Amino acid sequence: MPFNTLDYFVIAAYVVLLIVVAYIAKKRGQQSLDDYFAGGKDLPWWLVGVSMVATTFAADTPLAITGIVASQGIAGNWFWWSWMISGIITVFIYAKLWKRADVLTDCEFIELRYGGKPASFLRGFRALYFAFPFNCVIMGWVTVGMAKVMSVITGASQWEIIIVLYGMTALYIAISGLWGVVVTDFIQFFIAMIGSIALAYFAVDHVGGLDALKSQLGDVVEFDILSFNPFNNPEIPIVTALIWVGMAWWAAWYPGAEPGGGGYIAQRMFSAKDERNAVGGTLLFNIANYAVRPWPWILVALVSLVVFPELTDKEAGYPMMMAEVLPVGWFGLLCVAFLSAFVSTISTQLNWGTSYVINDFYARFIKKENEFDSPEAAQKHYVFISRIATIGMAGVAIVVSYFFDSVKGGWEFILSLSAGIGGVMLLRWFWWRINAWSEISAMIAATVGAIVSKVIGLDFAGSMIATTSFSTVVWLIATFITKPETEETLSTYFAQVRPMGKGWAPFSGGKLSHERLFPALLDVALSLMAIISFLMGMGELFFGDLITGISFLVGGTIATWVVVRKI
Repeated sequence: MPFNTLDYFVIAAYVVLLIVVAYIAKKRGQQSLDDYFAGGKDLPWWLVGVSMVATTFAADTPLAITGIVASQGIAGNWFWWSWMISGIITVFIYAKLWKRADVLTDCEFIELRYGGKPASFLRGFRALYFAFPFNCVIMGWVTVGMAKVMSVITGASQWEIIIVLYGMTALYIAISGLWGVVVTDFIQFFIAMIGSIALAYFAVDHVGGLDALKSQLGDVVEFDILSFNPFNNPEIPIVTALIWVGMAWWAAWYPGAEPGGGGYIAQRMFSAKDERNAVGGTLLFNIANYAVRPWPWILVALVSLVVFPELTDKEAGYPMMMAEVLPVGWFGLLCVAFLSAFVSTISTQLNWGTSYVINDFYARFIKKENEFDSPEAAQKHYVFISRIATIGMAGVAIVVSYFFDSVKGGWEFILSLSAGIGGVMLLRWFWWRINAWSEISAMIAATVGAIVSKVIGLDFAGSMIATTSFSTVVWLIATFITKPETEETLSTYFAQVRPMGKGWAPFSGGKLSHERLFPALLDVALSLMAIISFLMGMGELFFGDLITGISFLVGGTIATWVVVRKI
């Protein structure tokens, strides 16, 4: 479908928005790393939460979901829906702990929790490891998703699109810092949601409505594509479903669903004005991410199977539906929706990755603050280097993008590469015996396990089981054969973070936290019930029974109300 004048106007208006926000952010002042990487640590919960979900609203996600639905049905989404478990646990157990840590990055937290040379090594190594291999792989698959969309609707080559998009995004984030990212995230989320819902409406209307869609799906798909049950799906092996629901959410590191929180989720929690806003923002993120976003994408994916049944690259069905059904004006808005989703994700990844490089490597090991004439001069220098590093990291991400052709493949690669490190990340807050060597050995063992699994030809489920088992055994052995952290280090950590439970009794000075684990776990259960009820309720409204759908939605609303009123 060719662009119309109205489409060009909508796209131009979005670019002007970015320029205005970047200008305001620059005028607002970025005098320190706290300003540049944490927005001054004074953001409200609603801005924090919407920014989190806007970051996960990447251009790659609807393409990946289209591919998942085509091959495994709606139930295939449990591949990522299962991450809601770790997300909700982060809300009620870890969010307040992260805020109390009062650090700039989760890598900086390492030298609060551990001490000595092992902690220093782990902080620097983890910063570079996650800033480049992991972060650039993430940006690589996000870029592939966006390039697929833009090449389908514009006819331009993927590399022309990638270079233009990265040039614009890197310049924007280098100028605006996290404050600019968060503000535009807020606007971009609503643009992206409106665009996604509009496309779903036009797509369903194109095939004659929901009843007609359900009937036509039976002609092109040989299994129950509308089922939510991953354990009764011939396209999903039982062991794979068990890995999704029982292991992936706690065992592996994944951006936006890190066990115990971390990455840009932790960065947003650090930027909140207080513990209550950190908890509220993280809860908003999980509800919006898992309960609000998926259905417009799923509907378009289902329609694409009917309209393009012979399509080889099923992920391309999503942008092809844009070109197929969107009227003038709406086509431009959907392009802006994808552009905003891409900019939101890449700007966060660049800002977050650069925070590791500068705060946890450059400022920690290369040019320390005491080498400057004043703290102000040091911060000014660090912010300047951060801008340069942002542009440099964008260049690396462009190169990495060359090696990806499947979005879902990138997701599985990250999960396999980090399998087993989640246990350490969850337990380090509550078990004093874990030390820096625990994390170091877990990371090394996970990498080795993933490589060996790939070499011997294990599938995703086999790789997850083997790597998680291997790395867990390795880090437990490393924990017990190495010395614990010093009493001073452990006492300082407890005094600042105040984790719940009796695991820190020897270092609490007789003042254990008054918080209890059971009420937090009850809130976790209610929140999971709410999100699943919203998901299934919408499914019933679209393809099942009206009364059942309304009942699910009412139940989810009540559960949400019970939880929110206690925050």
